[in-house]
Parts: sequence; structure tokens; C-alpha cells
Amino acid sequence: MMSRRQFVKGAAAAGAAVAAGVLSRPGNALAADPPGSKIQLGLVTYMWGAAWDLDTIFKNLSAAKVLGVELRTTHKHGVEPNISAEKRQEVKKRFADSPVKLVSLGSAECFDHVDAAKLEKAIEATKAFLSLSADIGCSGVKVRPNDFHKEVEHAKTIEQIGKSLNIVGKFAGELGQQVRLEVHGGCCELPTIKAIMDIATDPNVTACWNSNNADLKGDGLEANFNMVKARLGATTHVRELNAPGYPWDKLIELFVKADYKGWLLLECGSKVDDPVAALTQQRELFEKFLAKARGKA
Repeated sequence: MMSRRQFVKGAAAAGAAVAAGVLSRPGNALAADPPGSKIQLGLVTYMWGAAWDLDTIFKNLSAAKVLGVELRTTHKHGVEPNISAEKRQEVKKRFADSPVKLVSLGSAECFDHVDAAKLEKAIEATKAFLSLSADIGCSGVKVRPNDFHKEVEHAKTIEQIGKSLNIVGKFAGELGQQVRLEVHGGCCELPTIKAIMDIATDPNVTACWNSNNADLKGDGLEANFNMVKARLGATTHVRELNAPGYPWDKLIELFVKADYKGWLLLECGSKVDDPVAALTQQRELFEKFLAKARGKA
């Protein structure tokens, strides 16, 4: 006969085995989420949102059901490092009370400067954005690499950018923030970004895919994507998902296969008469591509 202890132990083991079988059963509601199920769509206030104050952001994004935003510096919403502590608390509360999530701050800081004083200024400005981000309930800040200069060897510029990112990355880590290096400018080819990220080893430094035509160079989109896949951050920039010349369906398929858990943020430059209708169309395209990609995963 079993002792009471043996009985309890055996029953627990049997229960765990049954639970494991239920959880792993295909189609079960408790099964693990399929790849790509955490990807969400948002907006960068680039052109479509550049003239929107916070009220308009909340109204338009809610109406279009595009519920994430990266606030780009210098635009009408006015969420900048120079705002007061009281204003920061107000911004934080307003987002907390709305259905729209503040995903990222879009700075224009970059680390390619030949002049040492300008480089130091960019580093300090990035730290100010990171402090702002932490204060208003955001999770990270976008920065740029950005260009090569004819009087400086490419390798030296790459090293400078990477080391600068480590400095701001360490600061970001102390605040629970993420530095998001946009694949931008003269340094936007993916082998260059990979070389920068190989130097920028701080875990709080990530890559923000930017959907440039340079993504298609060399061995093509998938090979370039794989160069930085392991370092992707919580935000990715995409253009209009019906813009010609870029394989949007393939890109989203790659993000699904990678089980990306971040935001695809629309950075749209076309002129539109009805931004809510345009955003709604983009969300529908996103959902269509996402469903197709999940079907292949």
C-alpha cells in the first residue's frame, strides 16, 4: 500500500502530465501563442501625425484602432526633454488613461560627428531623452547612426558610433530603457549596422529596422534581416504597406518567423486627405499580411 506522501506525490505528477498534454494539444486555448502573435501596429508622428497635438493623437489613433505611437521630436505634441516635471506627469497620466500606448520617443540624435564637442552634445541629449522617456512611462528612445564622412575612415566612424551607443546604453539600463538604433542615413546598409552592433554590445542597445531599399541589396532581404535579427528592439519602422518596390508581405513573414514581440510603426510620408481612413487602410493591410504570414509559420 502507498503511504499518504507517496499518494500525494503520484497524484501531483499525474496531474502535471495531464496538464502538459492539454496545454500542448493543437488548437487548445491554453496552448502556447503561435509565432508573431505579439506583433502590433502603431504610428510614428512623422508626417501623418506631425501636426497633431496629444488630443488629436488619441482621437485619430483610437478611431483607426492603431493603438501605439512613437512621438517624434520637434512636432506639435511638444513632448520634449525641456518640459517640466509636472508636464511629464501629465503626459504619463494622459497616456495611461487612453487606449493608445506610448511606445517610443523619436529623437534625431546621431553619433557620427567628426567634431568631438558635437558628439558629446549628442550623447548628453540622448541621455536627456532617455530620462524623459522613463518619466513619462515610455520604454525607449530612437537614435540614428548616421553618415560616413570623406575625411574619416569608415571603420573609425563605425567604432565611434558603437562606443557611443555603449555609453548611452549603460545609462538607459539604469533607467529601465532601451536605445533603438534606426537603420538610417549613409550607414543604413545592414552589414554596416551589424558592424556597429558588434561593437555596441550593451544589452540595452537594439536595432530599429527601418524598411529602406538598401535592405534588398547584397544577398537580399532575408539575409540582411538575419544579420540583425538577434538585436532587434521593441520598435520597427515601416512605410505605407502598399508602397511599391518593397516586399512588405515577406518582411512581415520574417518578423513572424522570428516571433517578434514588438511594434511595427508606420512612418508614412504620403499626403492624405483623411488620415483616419488612411491609417485604417494600413491596419487592414497589416492584418492581412500578418494572417498570411502566420498561416505559413
